[in-house]
Amino acid sequence: MKRNQVKFYAIALTLCLGFTSCTDLEIDESDSFISEGFQGLENPSSSVDQLFNAANGHLGDQANTFALREVTSDALLIPTRGADWGDNGRWRKLHQHEWGLEETDIVTPFDQWNANQLLASQILDARSSASADDAAQAYFMRAYSMWTILDLYGQVPFRDTQLPSTSVPEVLSGAAAVDFILTDLTAAISGLPTVAAGSGDQLNRASKAAARFLRAKVLLNRHIYDTQLTGGGGSAASSDMAEVISLVDEIAADGFALQAGYFDIFKQSSDSETIWWAETGVGNRIFNGLHYNSTSIGGGGWNGFSTLAEYFDLFEGDPNSNRSDLDLTPLDAQEERRGGVPNMGLSFTGRDDTSDNGGFEDGSNVGFGFLLGQQYDLDGTPLEDRQGNPLEFSRGFVDGTGAANLINNDEKTGIRVMKYNPRFGGFTNHSVQFRYADAHLMKAEALMRSGGNPTTLVNELRAIRGVAPFGSVSETELLDERARELFVEGWRRNDMIRFGQYTRDWEFKVSSEIGNATRQLFPIPLPQILANPSLVQNPGY
Repeated sequence: MKRNQVKFYAIALTLCLGFTSCTDLEIDESDSFISEGFQGLENPSSSVDQLFNAANGHLGDQANTFALREVTSDALLIPTRGADWGDNGRWRKLHQHEWGLEETDIVTPFDQWNANQLLASQILDARSSASADDAAQAYFMRAYSMWTILDLYGQVPFRDTQLPSTSVPEVLSGAAAVDFILTDLTAAISGLPTVAAGSGDQLNRASKAAARFLRAKVLLNRHIYDTQLTGGGGSAASSDMAEVISLVDEIAADGFALQAGYFDIFKQSSDSETIWWAETGVGNRIFNGLHYNSTSIGGGGWNGFSTLAEYFDLFEGDPNSNRSDLDLTPLDAQEERRGGVPNMGLSFTGRDDTSDNGGFEDGSNVGFGFLLGQQYDLDGTPLEDRQGNPLEFSRGFVDGTGAANLINNDEKTGIRVMKYNPRFGGFTNHSVQFRYADAHLMKAEALMRSGGNPTTLVNELRAIRGVAPFGSVSETELLDERARELFVEGWRRNDMIRFGQYTRDWEFKVSSEIGNATRQLFPIPLPQILANPSLVQNPGY
C-alpha cells in the first residue's frame, strides 16, 4: 500500500525516539557494518562452515525466506483453524498481499542474507588468506546471498571490508548488482570442483554445476532485475538466453539428467537430478501441513500449510479425488507428480531409511504430493480429526457458516502438500535446492525467450513424468509446467514475476492489491534505512 513521505518520516522519528538518543543507535553486523579493526579471519575454513550452516538454517525454515518465496504466491496459504496458526494475521497478510513495513518474515531475511554475504566478504578479504577452495565456496555463497536479497528487495547493501568500519555500505541495485553477482559466480566456477551427478554427500557444498545453475538463474531474470526499481518491463537479451542454454548444457556434461521416479528425487539417497542440497531438516516441509493425527512420527502434524484448489487443478486427474494404491499407482487418473493417498500403510520390509511400527513401515500411510479426501491410519482405519469427524481434507477454505474464508476454518480444510515423506525419516537433513529439471526448464524458457520453440524440451520432461505431450508450448504452458514440476521448492514467486503473473488475482488476494506492482518487491526494513542513508525505500511503500 502507498505510504506518503510524511507518514514515513513520522514512523522513522518514532523509531528514533524509542532509543535514548538517535546517536546511540546500535547497528548489528547484519546491517552490513563490520566491527572496528577487522584484520582478517583467523580460520577462514571454519567460517566457510559457518556460512553454509547459517544458509542451511535459513533455507530449512518454514517462515521468512521460504514464506516470501511461496506463501506470497498461489502455491501456499495458511488458514486460521480455531486458535491455530493465527499469529496475528502473519500468514494471511503474506498470501493476501497486505504486508506492511515491519513484518518479521520481511525483516528477518534481509538481516540474515546480508550477514551471510558480509561473512563471505570477510573470508574473501586478502588478509584472511583463505585457501583457493574456501574462496571458491565463499564466492558462491556471497553470490547466492546477494542474489536472494536482490530478488526479494531489489537493493543489496555491500560492505567493502577494506574500507574503514565507519564507512557507509554502498547499495547495489539493477545492472550493478547483477554484474557483481555474475562476477562472483565467474570466480566460483573457476575455483569450484567438478562434482558428478549422484555424488551424494559432496553435493551439500557448491560445485561448478551449482554455480552454473545460479548463474543461469540470474541471467534468466536479468531483464527483471535491471528494471524492477523503475517499473520498466524490459525483455530478455538473446545473449543472456544463449548463455543460459550453454550453462545448462555444461551442467548436463557433468552427468546431471532428468530422472524417472519423481518422489525418489526427494529421498536422502543419490539421484541424477540433485545439483545442490542443503544439510537442513525437511521436517517443516512434512509436518506443517499434516493433521495432528496423520502420523505418530514427530508427534503428528501441525495442521497449517495448504494449497489452493486452483494450483492443484494445474495437474492432470480427478479434481475431487487423489487416491493411489500402496505402490503409488494412481487411482484417479492423476499424473505422477500429483501423488496420491493410500488407504493404509506398507508392510515393513526393512527398506533403507524406514522404521518399523507394529509391522508397518512407519509413516507409510501418509501419501505423496497432494493430500485430498479421507486419510487413513497404518492399519487402514479411517482417521478422524480431534472432534471425531472423518479426517477428509477438502478443496476449499470455509468458515463455520460455509463461506469462503481464511479464518474460522475447521481442522480439515485445504489440500495438503507432501513433497518429502515421513516414511523416509521425519527430520532427514537433506533439502533439495537446485535440481536438473529446473535447469532443463530454464533452457526451454531461454530458447523461447530468444525466439526458439521450447516444445521438444518440455515434452522430454513430460514424457519422463508420464504425461501426454503438448502440441505446442506457450508462456502459459511453460509457467504451468514449472508449477507442476517445482511445487514448494522455493521458485513460485520468482517464476510468477518473470512471467508477469505475480500481481494477478487468486483466491483470497485482496481486490485492491490485484495489479499492484509495488508488491513485486518487499519493503526495505526501516531500521536498515535508518542505519544506511544510501538505502531508499522501495517504490509504493
